[in-house]
Amino acid sequence: MTDNAPAGPLPAESPESSGPGTAPATGIAYDAVVLAGGGARRLGGADKPGVQIGGRALLDRVLDACADAATAVVVAAPRSTVRPVRWAREEPSGGGPVAALDAGLRLTSAEHAVVLSADLPFLGADTLHLLLAALRDSGADGALLTDEDGRDQPLVAAYRTAALRRALADLAAEHGRLTGLPLRRLTAALRLTRITDPLASFDCDTWDDIARARARIREHGHVLNEWITAVKNELGIDLDVDTRVLLDAARDVAHGVARPAAPLTTFLIGYAAAQGKGDAESIAEAAGKVADLAIRWEAEHSGGESAPDAG
Repeated sequence: MTDNAPAGPLPAESPESSGPGTAPATGIAYDAVVLAGGGARRLGGADKPGVQIGGRALLDRVLDACADAATAVVVAAPRSTVRPVRWAREEPSGGGPVAALDAGLRLTSAEHAVVLSADLPFLGADTLHLLLAALRDSGADGALLTDEDGRDQPLVAAYRTAALRRALADLAAEHGRLTGLPLRRLTAALRLTRITDPLASFDCDTWDDIARARARIREHGHVLNEWITAVKNELGIDLDVDTRVLLDAARDVAHGVARPAAPLTTFLIGYAAAQGKGDAESIAEAAGKVADLAIRWEAEHSGGESAPDAG
């Protein structure tokens, strides 16, 4: 494998996929089916779900995006993952995406299901929420993304589970099996609505695609969130933290006390929060106290406070 420079710019980030927390929660319960058992022929047969983008396996990045699913089913041979999942396998193994989807869907029970490939480095929960909301509001059988060329991406989609099961049963009855059938045979039988999101639908089919994805997450506007997420996963921390609060506190300490004090102080903020409730509010409270202390510290040593009256 060679990490060459990106072959071209990635699609621009759209409002629908602008980062964690930007889309409202839909309140729609759903299961997730992730197809991760392909042959990765364009990668020379490499273990594509395990390829690292920003220190996280592609499969783990997709599982993070659907972390609020009631059940997550991965159709592939079992492996270590950052989140608990159920495992399924199409029969025979390597039977194609329609057979894999059928195998995964058998382990779901929610009224809605998101169906995803395992090679989507920029998919986020906000995009899944948008798809589920579009599905609910349109009355269609499914809501899927289209890429920058306007092509349907049926493996970045939300579906009504009953509609998927009916279409799969009809295909099986018509062809006698699901093995080897293309996905377009399945989606042709469904009423679909579409959302264009070139970034969230970007998938890693080739080593050039992987190089482009790795380059993008190191850009200035993305590297901090990517790094913080990777660290949380590495340490097993499942907590949404307002990084701006910590950065503001670190900046005040570096400016008002000493630069080396900033990283040590943020460690102490986290330790103090863990001694309490250990939630985002505790971190914000501790960071606020430290920021105030840094301002007082600087004022003392810069003459910002007036001397007390002598008499």
